[in-house]
Amino acid sequence: MNDTFKALSDPTRRKILDLLKEKDLTAGEISDHFNISKPSISQHLKILKQADLVHDEKQGQYVLYSLNTTVFQDIMSWALGFAKKND
Repeated sequence: MNDTFKALSDPTRRKILDLLKEKDLTAGEISDHFNISKPSISQHLKILKQADLVHDEKQGQYVLYSLNTTVFQDIMSWALGFAKKND
């Protein structure tokens, strides 16, 4: 879970997740929303993949990125566990 929180701590990565919330995107489509280099976007995507927050799937010459909603469900369950203990 440490990798997850590390990945979520960066505003660029959170914006990438917001974009992927709408639809699956290629790295190029993601980079179109930022004023940073494509290698920087690739590094952010690598960190999100290591935290298992995104999946990637090769489709022809492109790689399509999508959210891994299971990890978000796990985080919510973990966080809600604290609310239940205080009730």
